[in-house]
Amino acid sequence: MRDESLLTLNFPDLPVTDALPELEAAIRSHQVIIVVGETGSGKTTQLPKLCLKLGRGDEKQIVHTQPRRLAARSVAARISEELQSDLGDLCGYQVRFDRQSSDGTPIKLVTDGLLLAEFRNDPLLESYDTVIVDEAHERSLNIDFLLGILKTILPKRPDLKVIVTSATINYEKFSTHFLNAPVIQVSGRTYPVDVLYHPMRNLDLSKADGVGLAQAIHQAVVNLRSIDRELRKPMGDILVFLPGEREIRDVSHFLRQAAVDRLDVLPLYARLGAKEQQRIFNPPNQGLQRIVLATNVAETSLTVPGIRYVIDSGLARISRYSPRSRIQRLPIEPISQASANQRSGRCGRTEPGIAIRLYDEDDFNTRTEFTDAEIVRTNLASVVLQCLDLSLGDPLEFPFVDPPEPQLIRDGIQQLRELDLVTPKVHLTKLGRRVANIPLDPRIGRILLDAESRHVFWEVSIVAAALSIQDPREQTFDDSLISDGKSQFVSLLNLWNYVEKARDELSNAKFRQWCISERLNYNRLREWREIHRQILLSFRNRKRSSEVYELDREGFHIALLTGFSSQIGRRDEIDYQGIRNRRFRVPKTALASKTTWVMAGELVETHWIIARTVAQIEPKWVIAAVPRLLKYTYQEPFWSKKQGRALCYRSTRLFGLTLL
Repeated sequence: MRDESLLTLNFPDLPVTDALPELEAAIRSHQVIIVVGETGSGKTTQLPKLCLKLGRGDEKQIVHTQPRRLAARSVAARISEELQSDLGDLCGYQVRFDRQSSDGTPIKLVTDGLLLAEFRNDPLLESYDTVIVDEAHERSLNIDFLLGILKTILPKRPDLKVIVTSATINYEKFSTHFLNAPVIQVSGRTYPVDVLYHPMRNLDLSKADGVGLAQAIHQAVVNLRSIDRELRKPMGDILVFLPGEREIRDVSHFLRQAAVDRLDVLPLYARLGAKEQQRIFNPPNQGLQRIVLATNVAETSLTVPGIRYVIDSGLARISRYSPRSRIQRLPIEPISQASANQRSGRCGRTEPGIAIRLYDEDDFNTRTEFTDAEIVRTNLASVVLQCLDLSLGDPLEFPFVDPPEPQLIRDGIQQLRELDLVTPKVHLTKLGRRVANIPLDPRIGRILLDAESRHVFWEVSIVAAALSIQDPREQTFDDSLISDGKSQFVSLLNLWNYVEKARDELSNAKFRQWCISERLNYNRLREWREIHRQILLSFRNRKRSSEVYELDREGFHIALLTGFSSQIGRRDEIDYQGIRNRRFRVPKTALASKTTWVMAGELVETHWIIARTVAQIEPKWVIAAVPRLLKYTYQEPFWSKKQGRALCYRSTRLFGLTLL
């Protein structure tokens, strides 16, 4: 039991504080409530404290989910500070590879992915009396899966309270999902934002019209400076939303060439190095106007401080999976009305702001109201696998907030069949049970199991971990230091050895400096090492038998082919012919020379279908990797005088692609 005399519960003056009496009554009276409020309202830090005040988190814990590990750590630290307790005492966190809490910690911050993993061993979440799902409006795969699982648990756990928090984006869906759960609105403290429409004419980004976009942004910057002069204000910082990295580079180059005076141009996108990302949080240089060129990472994931103006291209790269072609596409699309409003709201936080939209108001009014949830536009093989492993019933009947198209689920089932993880009647095979316990993509799990029998587990485990994180190499990294020439998978092994050698020779402080000088992301390297360590632990710590070894290239690539056989191709005159009549291109810098057969770790469609992480292979390796998926056709038999017997030619195919 908690000693209430030691508990300090003060609620700072935040927008959510005014709603505390209403929230308290709702939590007491309802099993599920939806709390709606913008960033800065205080709902993330004050709701767990309110639950403590109501006596929750006593015999069981309050679990509070965040979409990202960094947020879980920082929110736990902030709540601990407000409770005047050490981190891990009254409030702690647990994320992948890091924990600062105990079973007796009343409030525990976790990632949504970690709570899903806990469900495997605690199917009714008996460890918790309260679940707070934060940032539900992001509608990630994990969040939607978690909300579906919670809906199945609630009738069996009448003592469990669920609080779902969301920005003001389509929150009614959460209420409907939980049988018309009450919605409590928490007002934010923002300043007015004027929205202006300055449409670009005849812009076609499919033809790489980066110049037209850059010209429109340049003109918008000039117009905003005129407004500052009229109001006799110092120049305000500008946040520009662009669809992708290429457009950021084009606009950055154009603005520098245009010689706009006193302008500090800062890029911001997910693959940017940590040092460059940090620049947006540094105090601006005296007398300079900052202009931050960002992808949609700045919509919700990161708050850029000090922004007075927003320029919105109205475009974004939206990841969409095609079950027909089995390709993850990244087309540039018009954003939804909700995303446009989210972008406009990035200013007006500390003073009145202006948002310039580079499209007209009629265009805005005809756009879709909300962005599609990830669950309806992504590969669902891993979700189907988890549904089967957790005995959640028919995946087609699972209570998703937005049910995906049945074809997406059927495609996920078919992928698992091809990996030999489910039976024709959609039950898990022995391999499927093992792969379901590996917290990685099903293809990666399948590869690891095959690597065991081929005695290449150590090497494949390194690559498996690498493929499960963002590339730790920054754009300016010198790939010649680790390039293999025939296989980018082997190049990843070389990178691992290159990094580990430096790690062994340097102190931690010097190793961090080495990473900066080598253009390597220290945090991603650490994550790579931690995932690799977890893989070894999952497979009972299989270590490399010798420090001096020669890679079995054939066995190594055959193991990889057990997961990536659907991403092979045979070279034609221009590009590669893949399975199911798919064609794709291999970047010229990927391999040292042209090769007839390749395997890719990923196929992504932008303007073309591009292979990423590629290797030279041989058809016989494919035959060895997936013999049960092969189809054979036989030609008319003929008599061989030389052999004195009847013969016929046999053709070996994989999903329509002739191997031999």
